[in-house]
Amino acid sequence: MNSILPGQTIGILGSGQLGRMLALEARRMGYRVHTFSPEKDSPTGQIADVEYIASYDDANAAKDFASSVDVVTLEFENISFDVAKAIESVKPIRPRPGVLHTTQHRLREKTFLKENGFPVTPFRPVTNENEIKTAFAELGTPCILKTAGFGYDGKGQTKVNSADEAINSFAKLGTSEAILETFISFEREISVVATRGLDGSFVPFIPVWNTHRNHILDVTIAPAPITEKLAKEAAEISRGIMEAFDCIGVLCVEFFVTSDQKLLVNELAPRPHNSGHWTIDACVTNQFEQQLRAVCNLPLGSPKMMTPFAAMVNILGDVWKNGEPHFAELLRDPNTKLHLYGKHDARAGRKMGHVNVIGSSAVEVSQKILRTKTILGIE
Repeated sequence: MNSILPGQTIGILGSGQLGRMLALEARRMGYRVHTFSPEKDSPTGQIADVEYIASYDDANAAKDFASSVDVVTLEFENISFDVAKAIESVKPIRPRPGVLHTTQHRLREKTFLKENGFPVTPFRPVTNENEIKTAFAELGTPCILKTAGFGYDGKGQTKVNSADEAINSFAKLGTSEAILETFISFEREISVVATRGLDGSFVPFIPVWNTHRNHILDVTIAPAPITEKLAKEAAEISRGIMEAFDCIGVLCVEFFVTSDQKLLVNELAPRPHNSGHWTIDACVTNQFEQQLRAVCNLPLGSPKMMTPFAAMVNILGDVWKNGEPHFAELLRDPNTKLHLYGKHDARAGRKMGHVNVIGSSAVEVSQKILRTKTILGIE
């Protein structure tokens, strides 16, 4: 299969910060960029050559968009499967629509993982009160009740301690289908961002440690403080998932590390991920360039770290509550890198940017994380 070379055009489904950072890499490498979303002057659109403004459910507009580019990729997975198939009838879309169809729906995703032998938290599908009662009896207490589809950053999920509580929470979700999972008291959450090419080549970044605040990623630290054995196991599970999917592009696999040092796959994201942003300033090839290389059928780059330790701190809209943040003070550290996404409204909980720091030791990076949070007023 022919490679898509610089000078040709990349189509990005979605127009948020992930698309923006992909578009920046595409620009650097000499590609043209078209983006498709309902928003004008979006984070991606500010970098793109052309913004196609249409609903994500508009198959005809999506086909017009596809006809203007050489390959289509994702920065946002809440795209209709039918629209993805319509695009595929015009131009290659990577990853393929089947990957999107599975990963945008928690129940389909968990079922796929379980049926293919990957380690997951015990779960049951539930659609009514009787199924919830039965599932609770089988899974034990407590549990996590989640919507079956279209959830991210902790949305559409709640911890429940009894069947009655689960039944009430199910009613509030306003859905006909949900998933009940055993609550896992895990030691830490890690993730692996990995890339797979059309030729089957597989390149993972090292596992990283993620911590959250109000269900939103707060800090990512690279490398994760886990054993080499566990790191290799996480990479191999990620490889297996991408091969089982025949997934081309970038996939993030989120894991729970249990107290007895076992890995459980929590969620998948078939695109660059928030927990991979540190790679922009710390690796030979970052996750966005890897996505571009993979979907264009180019050789994958090196994931090697150029620094012993690195971290990313998310910047949410809350940081602007007392006025403009002290970015100049933040940048007095020459090894601190600021990335803002071009979003116009700084709303509480909205991802507005991130800060990357590098260091020669875990202690140094921890100090820089604390300094970043102090200067920006992140609690």
